[in-house]
Amino acid sequence: MTRLLTICILAVSLQGCAVGGLGLMLAATGTGLAAGAGVDHTLSGITYKTFSVSRNQLRFATLKTLHRMDMKVTTDKRTKALHIIEAVALDRIIEIELEPLTRRTTRMRVVANQGQIFFKDSATATEIIVQTATTLDTQSARQSSKRRKRKRSRSKKR
Repeated sequence: MTRLLTICILAVSLQGCAVGGLGLMLAATGTGLAAGAGVDHTLSGITYKTFSVSRNQLRFATLKTLHRMDMKVTTDKRTKALHIIEAVALDRIIEIELEPLTRRTTRMRVVANQGQIFFKDSATATEIIVQTATTLDTQSARQSSKRRKRKRSRSKKR
């Protein structure tokens, strides 16, 4: 409780400063509002999430999500350690890195640069991650449904 009170006081005292947004972000994080989404943010506007799927599965889901969000993909390349996807949306350049942690776990890093290099759009980066998670959930549900149908079909033939 003391920690929460300290964070709130800090947020209020920083409210008119150039770092006022930092104070409010700390308050939101301290109360669990930002952490509840399962998406991590850094102070530099970079957004992260780790998915329990392979790099290829996450790549396909990301490309499908960007297409659905009407963001034009300009780069889709694989390096030894990462898969890099870049897209554009209005005046934003979206940079996405997919880093395999294991064969079935991949970390997604999204940065939405708005205009100059110092202005980041965390809301857009977060939405890309959330929508990619939705795409993965939808794909998983479809695959489960197909497996159940095949299983029922096999059991009827016996």
